[in-house]
Amino acid sequence: MKKYLFFSLFYLFLFVFTITCKKEISVVDIRLHRTSLTLSVGDTGILIVTVLPENATNKKVLWVSDNPAVISIVNGMLIAKGEGTAIITVTTLENDKTANCNLQVNRKVEGEPEMIIVKGGTFPMGCTDQDCFSDRREEPVHNVTLNHFKISKYPITQKQWKAIMGTNPSHFKGDNLPVEQITWNDAQEFISTLNTLTGKNYRLPTEAEWEYAARGGHKGKGYKYSGSNDVDDVAWYLNNADQTTHPVGTKASNELGIYDMSGNVLEWCDDWYDSYSFHIYPPVPTGIYRVCRGGAWSAGSEYCRVSARTQVLPNNFRIHLGFRVVLPI
Repeated sequence: MKKYLFFSLFYLFLFVFTITCKKEISVVDIRLHRTSLTLSVGDTGILIVTVLPENATNKKVLWVSDNPAVISIVNGMLIAKGEGTAIITVTTLENDKTANCNLQVNRKVEGEPEMIIVKGGTFPMGCTDQDCFSDRREEPVHNVTLNHFKISKYPITQKQWKAIMGTNPSHFKGDNLPVEQITWNDAQEFISTLNTLTGKNYRLPTEAEWEYAARGGHKGKGYKYSGSNDVDDVAWYLNNADQTTHPVGTKASNELGIYDMSGNVLEWCDDWYDSYSFHIYPPVPTGIYRVCRGGAWSAGSEYCRVSARTQVLPNNFRIHLGFRVVLPI
C-alpha cells in the first residue's frame, strides 16, 4: 500500500512539475494575407491571419472595423454593408501585435455576379467513380491543394452579359438563361470589362478550381454529379432539357450553394487542355484546346459528372457553351 501511494504521489508531482515548467512561446508578429481589398456592397470575403511563430502558445486575436457601417467582420469573415472605406485591424491578445487591411467598398455594378466563398483544401482530382471515359482522360486520380477563392453562384446569364457588354450573342433568348455561343476569347473580353468597372480581378476558373467547387469543396460528400448522385436532381441534360437551356438556379444546388455545375451549359476553364497522364498540376503553359467542364443540355449524363473533361478550340462558340467566373481571395 505504501509503495502504491509513493508511486502515485511521484507521478502526480512529475505531472504538476511538467505543466508548471512548460515553456510558453511568445507571439512575435502577426500578418494578414492582404493589406488592401476591394469589395462591392453585399459582398462577403475572408481575411486570413497568420500569428508567428506558428507554435505560439496564445494565438487568439481580436478583429475590429473602424467603420462598421461600411464593413463588419467576425473571425476574419467580412460583410460589405455600404459604400466607403474602412480599416480592419487584427490584434493579438498577447503582446498587442497588429496588422491592418484597407478596404474599399463600391456600389454593386449592374451585371456583377453573386459569388460563393470556396474554402481551400486538398481533394482527389479525376475520376473517382466507375464511369470514367474509356479514353482515360480523367486518370490518374491525383491530389490537388488549392487556396480559398470565390466562384459565381450561377453561370453568367444573358442579363449580366448585356449589362456589361451591351450585346447578346445567345441562340436561346432570356435574361435568366445562361449566355452561350461564347468563345474563350469572348469570355476574356467580358472579364476584362468587368474588372475595369469593378476594380477587381475576376478570371475564369482553373480546371482544378472548377472541379473542387463542383465537388462541394470542403463540404463535399463525394457525389457523382455536382450536388447529387441523381443527375435529374441537379442538371438539365439530354434526357430532360427538351433541347434548350433553362433559367439558372432551377435545379438543386450543390453542397456549397452553387448551381448548374452539372448540365445546362458547358463551361470554359482557364487552362489549356492536356492529358493527366503527361501533365497533372499546375496547368500547362500553352496548348491548342482549352478545357471545358460540366456537361450541357445537349449532353448525356456521363458528361455531367464532376470529373468529366472535354476540350474546345478557344475561338469556337457553340449553343451549349458558356462560362462562370472566379475571384481570388
